[in-house]
This record gives sequence, C-alpha cells and structure tokens, in this order.
Amino acid sequence: MNGDDPTDGQDFISSLPDAILHLILSSIPTKSAIRTSALSKRWRHVWSETPSLSIDSHRVVARSINKTLSAFSSPKVATFHLRTSLANRTQHVDAWIEFAVNRHAEKLSLEFRDTRVRDYDFPDSFYANSTVKQLLIESGSVVMKPKCHVSWTSLKNLSLSYCKLSDDALVKILCGCPLLESLELMFCDEFRCLDLSRSPRVVRLEIDRSDWFLGPTEIVAPHVHCLRLRHSRLPCRLVDVSCLKEANLNIYFCDLGTLTADFLQGNVVKMLAKLQNVEKLTVGATFLQMLSLAALCDVRFPTLKVEYLTLETMIVRSVVPGITKLLQNSPGLRKLTIHTVKCSIISESHLNSYLRSHSLNQRQCWRSKDMAFPGSMETISMLVGKYAESNLVASFVERLLRSTRSLETMVVLLVGYLDASGFEELVAMATRLSHKRNVFISIKQSHVQNVSNTFS
Repeated sequence: MNGDDPTDGQDFISSLPDAILHLILSSIPTKSAIRTSALSKRWRHVWSETPSLSIDSHRVVARSINKTLSAFSSPKVATFHLRTSLANRTQHVDAWIEFAVNRHAEKLSLEFRDTRVRDYDFPDSFYANSTVKQLLIESGSVVMKPKCHVSWTSLKNLSLSYCKLSDDALVKILCGCPLLESLELMFCDEFRCLDLSRSPRVVRLEIDRSDWFLGPTEIVAPHVHCLRLRHSRLPCRLVDVSCLKEANLNIYFCDLGTLTADFLQGNVVKMLAKLQNVEKLTVGATFLQMLSLAALCDVRFPTLKVEYLTLETMIVRSVVPGITKLLQNSPGLRKLTIHTVKCSIISESHLNSYLRSHSLNQRQCWRSKDMAFPGSMETISMLVGKYAESNLVASFVERLLRSTRSLETMVVLLVGYLDASGFEELVAMATRLSHKRNVFISIKQSHVQNVSNTFS
C-alpha cells in the first residue's frame, strides 16, 4: 500500500467513522452484529451503540437476551424489533418492552408467535410512551386493554394484527394518539365500531376481516383519504367516508350459502354509493361477482367520480356484468387497469342457485348480460389463467371498451403463460382496437401472482 494512504495497515471498513458502522450494523439482526465484536479491538463495542436492535428470541434463552440488552450502551434506540415466544417468559417480555420505552424507541415492532399463551396484557409503561412514532404489533395472544391513560403523543403509524381489541380500548387508544396518520387493523377481533371522527389526522386506513376475526361492522372515517378494506361475508357499513379519494375493496368468501338479498343490495351497492367522490378505485374479483348479481337483479347503481379504476380479477363471465355497470356509471373514467390474478371466487353453481332463488333464468341472464363466452366459468378460468388465450382476452377488452365513453388509457396486465405468437396476436388486436376506439391500450405480461395493495 502507499504509505500516504490513511487506510494503510488496516481494512477499509474498520477505518470508517462509528456513525457509518452503526448504520451498517443496523441493517442486520442484532445477533449477527454482536459477532463483529470478535473481529478486533476496534469492533468490540461498536454493535452496542447501533441505533437499531432486532431480536429474534425463538431459539435464544431469555438470559442471553437480558445479557445483550445489559451490554447495550447507547442511550437511544431508533428502531426496536422483538420477535419472541411468550411461553414461560412474559416477565422477561415486559422487561424487554420497558427497555425499548426507556431508550426512547421511535419505531417499535413486536411479534409474538405462540398459540400456547392467551390474553397477554402489556404493562402500563407500554402505554406511556411519548417518543414512539411507528408501532407494529402482531400476535394472536395479545389483548389491547389499557388500564391507564394512553400517551402515544408522537405516534403516526399504528399497525395491529390478530389482536383482541374492544370498542372501549380502541377509543382509549385513539384518544391517546393525537398525531396518528395511518391505521392498520389486520384480523383484529372483538371491536365492532371504528369511529375516527375525532382523529382528524388519520388519512390512511387499512382493515382486513374474516369469518374468524370479525372486526368492525361499521366505519366512521370522515377524514380518511385512502381506504383498503378486505372483509368477510358479514356486512361492514361505511357510515361516513366523505373525504375518501382512493379505495381498494374486496370480499373474502367463495360461496353464497348464507348470503341474503339484504347483504347484496343493502351492503355492497350501498358501499359503492359511499364512494361517489373516490377518484382511484380498486376492486377484487369476488366484489365484482357480487356487483354482477346486483346488476342481474336490476339493482340501481350510484354514479361515481372515478377517474382511475383497477380490476384485480380473473377473466370470467361472472365479473362482466358488474364491471360493465361500473364503467357505465363512471362517466369521467380516464384510465382502466385490468390485473388478471389467480384468486378464489364464487363458483358458478352458487351464482346460478342465487339467480334461481330470485326467479331469474341463469342461461338467459348470462346470455343477455355477458360476452357469450363459450363453456363454463371454470373452462374460461383455465383458458386465461393457464394459457391466456389471445382471442378471449381481446373479446373481453372489446366488451369493456363498448361500456365506456371517456376512457383514455387501458392497461392489461396478464399473469400466466402466454407464448410469443399468442402475445403478438393479442398486441395486434389491441392495436386495431386502440385505433378504432381512440384509446391507448397497453398489453403487459407478468408471471407474478401476488396482487399489489400499496397506495400511491
């Protein structure tokens, strides 16, 4: 090496300032960061001053975690992530959480994955934390039941998954979060009413419900701008979402065994009516099937102000009447995105049974309201999901174009196998349709099955 080189005689990384080393070690698990202390005297205590701690104690005894935290010398922790089992160590968990609170952790993530422990309750000190800005809790064992005043005065992002949460507890928590901007409630149970009318800063809301984790039956969110709602067959009423600009909706279930006309007409279509000011709307396949049944039953649809519509669905005939109604009732629509995904949908037999219960001829319904696809819904699904037949997709696209007048752009993202000749044929068809309808049409291909749920 050149004698004038400041790194002469030592490795380059060791010569970096502590602040840079702390940043590097913050990106790896704490267990790995501690191992660097054996590299040299220079590294012996570097890990103990990193601004981030990430502890996975499933395979580590509590005594070892306590030793690690005792050796940590930084007065502040920017990020504290704890993934642990609660079995036989609830007292230790209390102490570890108190450590994070005392070190003023701004990002706090707690994952308790143990079905053997039920109804774990946080210590009071957990609810008296004025520095935490982002809080994530994921556990089927946690009961959010604050006995004291909640003081999360800096909290902006709150995400709770699989937690038990009563209406009173939720009110108490919300009152203690005056700066809260984003709220995620994923499969949380027991609470029934979500009232955000006194939380004017909450602009983003995400809720997942199921038949096992019921969640809210009514939502009051007059200040929310972005809503993502995945719910079960049980109704969820949108009481006030008057400031909503972006929404993502779908339903979790695949049969109509207990579905009633009140649910169909009184919940799904009325939910649409609450979205009349939404500019960006994303809907899933099952939700579209429900809208199709409403359309076939001549239920009146509201007029929407949607400018950007995304459909996350398989191309099956049971979604077409619902899509058609959406397009016809969105006179200002500018961009339509069709993201074909493999997903669970209501079977054709259940749909036909529902139509018969309303004294409707299923064959006549699908023939008059649909694209006259050949074969059953299962056959169509196979063609699109497995082979992505170009003629079928082109017919689907053309049908949708006939249902809209203001459309400027259509994007079709095909998920699944499409050989080169089939793709070229589809692109050629799209080009002809584009000139004929004066709409820009983009055909894309992807092999990724997951549906994106991010907000812009």
